[in-house]
Amino acid sequence: MSANSRVNRKNQKKNTKNKQKKPVWKKIFKFMLLCFILAVIGAGAVTAYFIITAPKLDPDKLQIPYATQYFDKDGEEFADKGEENRKQIEYEELPDELIDAVVATEDSRFFKHKGIDIRRIGGAIKANLTRGFGSEGASTITQQVVEQMYLTPDKSIKRKVQEQWLALQLERKYSKEEILEMYLNKIYYGNNAYGVGKGAETYFGKDDLSDLNLLESAMLAGLPQRPSGYNPFDHPENMQKRVDTVLTLMERHDKITAEEAEEARKTDVSSVLTDEQADSNPYDAFIGKVDKELEEKLDDPNLNAAGLKVQTTLDTEAQDDVEELLSDSENNPIQYPDDDFKAGMTVLDTKSSAVRAIGGGRDRETGDLNYAFAFPRQPGSVFKPIMSYAPAIEHEKYSTYHQIDDDKPFDIGGGNEVRNWNREYEGWMTMRHALTQSLNVPTLKLAEDVGIDKAQNFAEDIGIDFEEESATLTDAIGDHIDTTPMDVAGAYAAFGNEGIYTEPYTVTEVEFPDGETMDLEPESEAAMSDYTAYMVTDMLQSVMTEGTGKEANIPGLDVAGKTGTTNPPESEGTNNSWLSGYTTDYTISIWTGYEDNKESMENTKIPHQLFKQTMQRLAEGENPEEFQRPDSVLELEVENGSRPAALPSSNTPDDKLISELFVKGNEPTDESDEYEDLDAVKDLKAKYNEDDEKIDIEWDYDEEDDIVYEVSYKEGESSSQDLTTTEDKEATLKDVKEGEKYTIEVVAINEETDTKSDPASTTVELDEETVDSVSNLEASYDEDDEKITANWSHEDSDATFEVDVNGETETTASTSIDIADVSPGKTYTIEVIAVIDDTESDPSSTEVKVDENEDEDDSDNNENDNDDNNSEENENNDSKENQENNSNDDENNSDNNDEDDDDNNEHNNEENSNE
Repeated sequence: MSANSRVNRKNQKKNTKNKQKKPVWKKIFKFMLLCFILAVIGAGAVTAYFIITAPKLDPDKLQIPYATQYFDKDGEEFADKGEENRKQIEYEELPDELIDAVVATEDSRFFKHKGIDIRRIGGAIKANLTRGFGSEGASTITQQVVEQMYLTPDKSIKRKVQEQWLALQLERKYSKEEILEMYLNKIYYGNNAYGVGKGAETYFGKDDLSDLNLLESAMLAGLPQRPSGYNPFDHPENMQKRVDTVLTLMERHDKITAEEAEEARKTDVSSVLTDEQADSNPYDAFIGKVDKELEEKLDDPNLNAAGLKVQTTLDTEAQDDVEELLSDSENNPIQYPDDDFKAGMTVLDTKSSAVRAIGGGRDRETGDLNYAFAFPRQPGSVFKPIMSYAPAIEHEKYSTYHQIDDDKPFDIGGGNEVRNWNREYEGWMTMRHALTQSLNVPTLKLAEDVGIDKAQNFAEDIGIDFEEESATLTDAIGDHIDTTPMDVAGAYAAFGNEGIYTEPYTVTEVEFPDGETMDLEPESEAAMSDYTAYMVTDMLQSVMTEGTGKEANIPGLDVAGKTGTTNPPESEGTNNSWLSGYTTDYTISIWTGYEDNKESMENTKIPHQLFKQTMQRLAEGENPEEFQRPDSVLELEVENGSRPAALPSSNTPDDKLISELFVKGNEPTDESDEYEDLDAVKDLKAKYNEDDEKIDIEWDYDEEDDIVYEVSYKEGESSSQDLTTTEDKEATLKDVKEGEKYTIEVVAINEETDTKSDPASTTVELDEETVDSVSNLEASYDEDDEKITANWSHEDSDATFEVDVNGETETTASTSIDIADVSPGKTYTIEVIAVIDDTESDPSSTEVKVDENEDEDDSDNNENDNDDNNSEENENNDSKENQENNSNDDENNSDNNDEDDDDNNEHNNEENSNE
């Protein structure tokens, strides 16, 4: 091998080694450097753009105390928190202690930086990187002035860049003293006070700021961070803690000594407050919610000093009604038990959840004592639909008929039991009945079936806050969690709005001083199926019509609602009473009770009165729609008592039919076989017992177990009447009427299933009672006594007789009668009717003619004597003739058996008459 070849190979190997040793990091460094340069250029360009588009400093905006204006749902201004609530002060009026307190609390290096504090920015960047963007701010007092006067309070890089740029500009044009003066004249101190001058007057009754002591200065310095929460009138304990923080900061920054701080701490903040508080207006409670909402959504506690135009959802008429109903006015139809009795109310638009009115309390409480949204209490049974019934329908597709066994107290473990409010247990029942009667045991069993985790998720989806805790089973009956009328109203509105949930809100739009607007309406979302919303609503309508909410029901209006009460362990009785309900237009949630949770209330029905009065006023002149059943829900008749639900058979009794709601696709398809056909009774007989004057009824039947017999009857064509229900196979119908027709009907009934057989029937027709006519009726005239005597005979000794003599009637129990004062030559017709128990016989009659009188003298006496002899002879002849006639009559009677006694009497009378 030549030397040149060896040299070439060596050089190639060296070159290759050199190529392999060339570092890669140089390329990476060059790439990163290029990216950094591009980023700096880009950031610079963006920053330049932000600065160029920043608003210009307007001196007028810095000097004029811009008002915050509030507009109702119709765009009409209802409040102006502006100049009348401010008191302009000059820097020279500020005492050193107040300046030191404010600077130490808000911006300790205020008098040293040029508008922005680099050290604070560094700390804020670290916090934002570790805890998320916006977790900590670095705004100086100068930046806060700029933000309030010129910028929208959003957490964006653009706003922060513009804020810092304008702060630098502001520092160039104005002195520190002027900037601090601007700041203290703008910020909000709560209780409707703007600016430090108005704050000192509102809380301490002091017009001259030089009269402020260290404690009062510390209070004013601490209030702006959270004006409502630190309001010393409402929350002196919170203010005391805040003062301690301010004093600590003042001591740390060498503004006061430790001894001065300790001395100030010893004074109770309540002791320095004025006794004269400013009168509240009817919209304070609503404005309190607006301010709270703005603070949460815009993240700026001092935004009320920025001259905003706030478009709200307020219905001023509804608010006025609520304020009146919560007042002690003589015109208020609701009478409260005492001055300490509290109440909170929220009124929403059901479809949008826009807040129409807020009843913060009977004393127009605001801030953290606003009972409508800032003072949570135990909800009791108003939580049952939220945590038990709605989740059961949503996740398990249970029907309103779903059966639950209410058999005994519910064991929640640890030897503890939950009982029903009425201490009664009814056994198997429908889900609707359990909710209507607000029973605890079925509610807990239902929540246990669904699972408390699912129930919690459902509740959170409609705005219920568990404060990062896990729900417990007793939350289903509202026995553990605390909540507010605002949150409950939002949840109930979702039921009334086909399952669409919108967080309750008071602000629709905000306009800032620079003309920029921000839409603050929350987004709506489907929190549940439409079938869940409708079926819960339908059950809650039953609560209002036949359950615990009856006293709050409004006839003619589709109203759904639920009541709730709780008995805290430390209270001897009820201390929280609720009613939450809704129509398709409005949702109202009401809490009543005492601030002290140990105090018991006697009247738990005041929420019912408040709800009814408010809803009636809201609905006046309106025509609310009815709740519409969606296609996903079926209404079916099922057989009550069937488990699982079964369709009724042709034998199901009418009183066993029940109409309930089912999720489509989960309705029953099988027909019940509970009520089988029963055979009718056989050999039904009915016979009249003349001796006892009753109808004896008897029948036969093959089955014996659980069979009873329902016996009824009809008298003639009258309606059917119940006679008896018996286990025997016989019955008796008493007090029957002769001559009447009776229809007897017997139905066999299975007591266990309540199944009935077809009726078996028979008839009994009673003969009408008759009375025999009198016999042997005869009458003769007695010339000596000048009277007519009538005689007759009758077989029944109980008979009475109606005797008619020529139209004149007399009743007698005798079988004879004398007729006096007769007239000669006159014929008397005598008719006799026998009467027994108001039943009359056919009449029998006879006639007697009274002979006329003739003049008689002595010459005639002999003739008369002869006549007497002749008469005596005639009588003998008559006797013979009568005997012959009787003999003939006997023959005639034997030949004429068809004739009756009346005919014979009539025949004999004729013969005697002829004689």
